[in-house]
Amino acid sequence: MRENALIIGAGLGLSASLARLLAKNNFNVAIAARNIEKLENLKIETNSNVFQCDASNIEDVENLFIQNDKLLGPPNLVIYNPSARVRGGIAEVNPLETQKAINITCFGAFLCAQQAATRMLKRGSGSIFFTGASAGVKGYPKSSVFAMGKFGLRGLAQALARELHPQNIHIGHFVIDGGIHADHRPERKDPGDDSMLDPDAIAETYLQFHRQDRSSWAWEIELRPWVETF
Repeated sequence: MRENALIIGAGLGLSASLARLLAKNNFNVAIAARNIEKLENLKIETNSNVFQCDASNIEDVENLFIQNDKLLGPPNLVIYNPSARVRGGIAEVNPLETQKAINITCFGAFLCAQQAATRMLKRGSGSIFFTGASAGVKGYPKSSVFAMGKFGLRGLAQALARELHPQNIHIGHFVIDGGIHADHRPERKDPGDDSMLDPDAIAETYLQFHRQDRSSWAWEIELRPWVETF
């Protein structure tokens, strides 16, 4: 039986790699983003359903899951990818931009997890995955806003793992410790070595995580290039 996957915060990098891999592995794929025009080619390539959604908006998230239910049915796998940065020292960052960024990185993850868990608890199974960063493990100077969002995301994932693993819902938090190669971003083009993570390789790890036997579930994994220090 085909499984249903919902990727939230979809773009042309990691989310695109996830959509392609899941489609190749017999998943029905749905992708959601604030800007869906950029996803047109990916939609055709993966035969995905595309939804417009601001993941930090309560009504948008509720409507996303309702629409997805109607087209595909409740998801077996939900992946939350959105995040936002506000760079700057604590004395200079804009409070409203800070609030907006935390809502995207962390509060939106709560909203989507709540909708996903409600459905998965009824079915008795499912996976909810969150894309984290090294900023969720260690804070960096002039990056307090990103750290708050990603630390909150990691705390949410850890708490949900303890709550939902015993109810057969697999939680995964992926610490992406390094830059991700992206041909569509000039600053992230492959420099010809392994100094950036390959999004296709990251996607393979997500799929492996989803397929873990529940007798040995993990809740978190760190991924980094072999040349990355930590």
